[in-house]
Amino acid sequence: MGEKFDLDAYIRKVPDFPKPGVLFYDITSILIHPEAFGYCVDSMAEIYKDRRIDAVAAIEARGFLFAAPFAVRMGIPLILIRKKGKLPGRKLTKIYDLEYARAEIEIHPDDVPQGKNVLLLDDLIATGGTLGAARELISASGGNVTNIFGVVGLPFLNFRKALGDIDIQTLIEYDSE
Repeated sequence: MGEKFDLDAYIRKVPDFPKPGVLFYDITSILIHPEAFGYCVDSMAEIYKDRRIDAVAAIEARGFLFAAPFAVRMGIPLILIRKKGKLPGRKLTKIYDLEYARAEIEIHPDDVPQGKNVLLLDDLIATGGTLGAARELISASGGNVTNIFGVVGLPFLNFRKALGDIDIQTLIEYDSE
């Protein structure tokens, strides 16, 4: 990946969003800077180039933005994990707790390659709740989540403990709010 890239300079920090006292790390500012967005995709490809990843599963919506170019670059399928009510046809659903509420996500189980290794990807990893639920959906669909990736990680919210013994990679981490 060569010389050190200052990804932090491209992440907008929004205080008191979505509620007072929370500092929101907004990755949309990465997307308007091709050099920063390219750095993320290039870094992901470098991290996973020698690992056996058969598919990438992305969490709606910002996870899609990073997973799609990565899937094309790696020549692997892209599996979408969507919010409840967004997928037609046969699907599996999981209810889980967020940092501030409850939510539901869904997956088309037929999209998951049976017995194959899946990289699970989201833009930001906070408590690990969404990724944990997504991991359960992929497993229930016959896939094997071997790695988790987030552009941003917030380790002070203990996502590593919540997600257990799995390889988790991030490009940048923030140690406090």
